[in-house]
Amino acid sequence: MLAVLSVSLTAAGTAIQLSVPKEWAPWPPAAPDHGAGLTFPLIGAFLIAHRPRLKLAWLMCVGGLGCAVNVMAIGLQFTQAAAGDLESAGWLRILAIVGWMTGGCLLGILTPLLSPDDRLPSRRWLPVAVGGVAVYFADGVRNIVRPTPPASTYRWPEVIPNPLAIEVLAPYHPALTGSLTLLMNACVVLTVLSLFVRLRRATSTARRQIAWPLSAFVVYALFPLLGEDHWLPATIWTGLVPVAIAFAVLRHRLYGIDTVISRTVIAAGLIAAVGAVYFGIGALAGLLVSDYDQVAGLVAALATGAFFQPLRGRLRRLTDTMLYGRHGRPEGLAGRLAREVGETEPANALAAVTAVVHDGLGVTGVAVESGGRRVESGETGPGPRVVPLVRHGEPVGRMLIGPPGPRRFSAAYTERLIRVATPFVADVAHAMLMAAHLQRSREHILNAREEERRRLRRDLHDGLGQALGNMAMSLNIARMCLREDPSSVDRMLRDLCGDMDAVTREIRELVYGLRPPRLDDLGLPGAVRALAAEPGPPVEVEVTGETGDLPAAVEVAAYRIVQEALTNVRKHAGATRAFVTLTRSENALILRVRDDGRGLPERRRSGVGFASMRERAAELGGTCLIAGSCRSGAEGGPGTRVEVTLPLPERSGAEPTLMIT
Repeated sequence: MLAVLSVSLTAAGTAIQLSVPKEWAPWPPAAPDHGAGLTFPLIGAFLIAHRPRLKLAWLMCVGGLGCAVNVMAIGLQFTQAAAGDLESAGWLRILAIVGWMTGGCLLGILTPLLSPDDRLPSRRWLPVAVGGVAVYFADGVRNIVRPTPPASTYRWPEVIPNPLAIEVLAPYHPALTGSLTLLMNACVVLTVLSLFVRLRRATSTARRQIAWPLSAFVVYALFPLLGEDHWLPATIWTGLVPVAIAFAVLRHRLYGIDTVISRTVIAAGLIAAVGAVYFGIGALAGLLVSDYDQVAGLVAALATGAFFQPLRGRLRRLTDTMLYGRHGRPEGLAGRLAREVGETEPANALAAVTAVVHDGLGVTGVAVESGGRRVESGETGPGPRVVPLVRHGEPVGRMLIGPPGPRRFSAAYTERLIRVATPFVADVAHAMLMAAHLQRSREHILNAREEERRRLRRDLHDGLGQALGNMAMSLNIARMCLREDPSSVDRMLRDLCGDMDAVTREIRELVYGLRPPRLDDLGLPGAVRALAAEPGPPVEVEVTGETGDLPAAVEVAAYRIVQEALTNVRKHAGATRAFVTLTRSENALILRVRDDGRGLPERRRSGVGFASMRERAAELGGTCLIAGSCRSGAEGGPGTRVEVTLPLPERSGAEPTLMIT
């Protein structure tokens, strides 16, 4: 009912004002009361229908009705004045002031203080509310008892008499008017500051809720300071204020305000700052080099260009902090991810990082898929966004991001968060893949060790054990035959010598399989040179550093890798020569084998030899790089290159250090 009455009074009052003769036409033609009388009651009634106990909605309805009464009374006032009934016009003027005073107190003071949650920011703001209402009331009373103004300063043909005028106040009226106007503007500014206080203390979701009325009231507060000449934008904007309040109260399409405010602040800040820099430097350069206007313009343009991007970044961070606070901020998200990576156990790092990204992005869920494993936090939904995870150009998985949740961010801000989070997730996914690969390698090593033990047991039991048993039996038979048939003993002993030679060869093969004898006889450099001397293309060997105190496991791994690499050179490379270098550094043994052959095909399948070399390096915590192509190989020429790094314990006896090439 209030909404219908307010809209009807405002529409009728506007029509009456438009019909008033030109010399008695109100000034300005429209005021914020016109916009408030039309929209505040309608939006207030809409909010009451959804939330009947919302005090803010009732204030909007009653305040809008006051503005509507003001519009109607002003229209009737000037109509009566134009008709010559100045006494009635004077009483209608008082009615208009009462309507204006009611609308100003409720809509200009209490509504922003109670937006958007129907409560004051704190009890400390109660004096502001009481003081603002008192100032508006005092100004209304001042206007009601206004002395008769001089005819020379009056805009209309005749002075409308004030039936309640107190003429003794005439000398003080200008100063009183100026003081109360200043106090009213100060109260309006304070109500806007209350919204900034709410924004500073609120969560990220509440910040965007507050941003709607804040942006509306900030612009509204500028119009009283600009004066009556801006009556049209003031009227239009006043009609939009209750719409912003409704968005905040009902949280409908709440989050579009992020982009609006962010771009507005950035654009306004850039225009103001860049303009100031450009014109300031241009003016300074013009004074210093007044005869070179083009130089001054060029200097100003260059300085402005250098100033533009840093300022844009600072303004963007400012709006991010204003809208979202410190939670979810790109820098804060990066810090949280770094802490999780550093403090969480490797097995749980991916799950912890996924949970942090889920919380930081404000989406319904985040899942990470890598190496056949899926870790999920929340629910990504049926159509999640897919973000590839790439580390150093190598795909390591993908991150699935669900739709925005209740605590959502703007699209541009979400993109910045994703760009910050993706490298951390990719690193953790890569580490998980490496851990899984290492686990598989360990399992393979354990299986290989057990297989080797089984082979040794079989060879010792079925081979050496049986042969030694047969030899013992032959000795017993020879001993028994020594007295009865000495001639047959000689033949039996010759057979026994042959069996012993076979056993010796078998033992030698077993021992060679465990550790090549060349390493004990010649050392690693000599053993590698012996491999290089075998039939095939010539191989040059270069050794740098002391290699006499290498661990036995490192010697065996290096020897076997060189052996496998040279076997590949002789069988498959078609090379005319090869090069082997052994370099002993403080913490590692670096082994390189390269040739000038045809290189590796573009599409190749890793064979048993390549896998064996990589596994031997991995067993010791090292790396094995096999590279080459049909077009270009090592050092600019065709061929294949094998580079292996095997970590060594420090000479002081510390733990081995892993070097990655």
